[in-house]
Amino acid sequence: MQINKRTPCVGICSTTYGDLVCRGCKRFAHEIVQWNGYDATQQDAVRERLSRLRDEILEALLVCHEPGLLRAALGEAGLADLDQKEGQYQLLRLMVRREKPLASAGLALSRGAVAWPNPGNQPTPELDTLYAMQLLDAESYRRAKAHYERNFKVPA
Repeated sequence: MQINKRTPCVGICSTTYGDLVCRGCKRFAHEIVQWNGYDATQQDAVRERLSRLRDEILEALLVCHEPGLLRAALGEAGLADLDQKEGQYQLLRLMVRREKPLASAGLALSRGAVAWPNPGNQPTPELDTLYAMQLLDAESYRRAKAHYERNFKVPA
């Protein structure tokens, strides 16, 4: 029995407006156009690249100061059985919706990895989870665009 996996699409496609890398899902324009023609192996390769990219950024972005709190938060959210980074990502998404600070799950933003836009005006604990998601999104797009330009873009 084949499991039907979802597309990485998040419903915010910027390729419609001419972007070669989608600002929503971070797939390349040709991947979006050809998605339904891809076989399962090709689709899985795209999903794997996107997951690897996200996980690398999460690794640099978040620090776990209290593993017990993180395990408890993952358990309460029903995410304990997921891969470590997938669980952290899903938990982060849930925490944004519930307006919970990173500290409530034993997490913090890595000071070395974060270039604060205004060092004297860092996000309040209530907004640090949203800020973390915004940083993750921006860095994912930056890296996906760089990958595309390095590997697919034809010089003018």
